[in-house]
Amino acid sequence: MSAAPSLAFFTRLLDEAPPAERYRLATDQIRHAERFGIGRAWVAQHHFRAAEGGLPSPFVFLAHVAAATSEIRLGTGVVTLPLEGPVRVAEDAVVADLLSGGRIDLGLGSGGTPSSFVPFGQDAAAKSVVYDEKLALLLDALDGREIGGGNTLHPAGGTLSDRVWQATFSPAGGARAGLHGHGLLLSRTQPRPASTPHASLAALQDPIIDSYLAALPAGVRPRVTASRTVFVADDRRDALRFAEVGLRRAAEGFRRAGQSIPGDTLDELILALDTHLGTPDEVAASLAADPTLARADEIAFQVHSVDAPHDLVLRSIELIATEVAPALGWTTHPGVARPVESLGTFGKETP
Repeated sequence: MSAAPSLAFFTRLLDEAPPAERYRLATDQIRHAERFGIGRAWVAQHHFRAAEGGLPSPFVFLAHVAAATSEIRLGTGVVTLPLEGPVRVAEDAVVADLLSGGRIDLGLGSGGTPSSFVPFGQDAAAKSVVYDEKLALLLDALDGREIGGGNTLHPAGGTLSDRVWQATFSPAGGARAGLHGHGLLLSRTQPRPASTPHASLAALQDPIIDSYLAALPAGVRPRVTASRTVFVADDRRDALRFAEVGLRRAAEGFRRAGQSIPGDTLDELILALDTHLGTPDEVAASLAADPTLARADEIAFQVHSVDAPHDLVLRSIELIATEVAPALGWTTHPGVARPVESLGTFGKETP
């Protein structure tokens, strides 16, 4: 990577609040990110479990956010494609893109919590095969090809097929994204092999990038977004106080799902869950030591699994944009977005 990476804000909509309030807070955070020159906001799709994420319908939410913003790009990180109708995903993405003035990025993944597949009539064990089949139909729709019965997508996909991203934990998934010329989405953390429970995140993700770049067609610009858990506070004690609660809860959840999370002290959990936290100087030093970030075109920061309160999330966004990013030479665009006030009732600006 030659150019400095840009910054993105990522949310799973996990604020401690009822659903409508979660949507209001997430909208407020995205508007705040725009105000401080963050170039893109990613939102995660999750079904059924509030503790995993609060947003089953990302295009509905992003259409709302598009009306409340003017510059920031808006992406799905990710739509669980095996659980969706691919033609309907294409239609929803196109309408959201038109409403946003061409600001939508379409991130896709195979999922996900196995039990979530049951209500959709899908078998989690077959998700890779189903993903490939649905991806092919989705791309046919976006590219204007006939998709059955002599039909083509309307409204047309425009340039959306040039803004597709694929998320993966594996080199094979990286190669699949590369073969299609799509962007590559890397997770904030991922399971370690049982044989190497203390492996660094770079040891897992660098091979994914290698496979992606090797498969990318000649002349296609690589697009690599690396998501990271980042929580910046004015006082390290505040960061540690919320991490003590959030990271322990996250570790318990991962362990219940069958993952091995080594260690039990807070320092061990910070390391095991690939978390960057503390004051701006401390976080800048921590991120600078992550070699995978030097290969990314975009760094997508999220507060999960620290899960700090809303006001501290806003403060973290400010500190990342104004202190951490400049220290690392990362790109923001302060001043391009209109100033915003905090949202009051859902979707309404406060006076």
